[in-house]
Amino acid sequence: MKTGSCLCGGVRFELRGPLDEVIACHCTQCRKQTGHHWASTHTADADLHLISSDSLRWYRSSEQAQRGFCDRCGSSLFWKRVGATVTSVCVGSIDGPSGLTLGGHIFVADKGDYYYISGGDYAKEQY
Repeated sequence: MKTGSCLCGGVRFELRGPLDEVIACHCTQCRKQTGHHWASTHTADADLHLISSDSLRWYRSSEQAQRGFCDRCGSSLFWKRVGATVTSVCVGSIDGPSGLTLGGHIFVADKGDYYYISGGDYAKEQY
């Protein structure tokens, strides 16, 4: 089991099941939301347990997805495709070492012009 939270601690959660490898998303929405790119793992909804969520808010960023964040400190925490049974969890919100590895990049054609993706621009299936 892993724990995680936003910067101020207003949103705290437990991840009680297996986690997927980290995927880095370089799409325009993720870059605007985070200021760089989004890096997340994925968990089954049944394995994501909110311990404290008073400041958790969801923003419907497109017809396909919504994004969860803390309305106090602004931390980006979750991404969820509408109707999906998995949730993407920002890997930087996990407490301590995650033990996860980077598995791939998606939407690399949209990446910022100020950085290079080491190891090549390769894509994984999107969640």
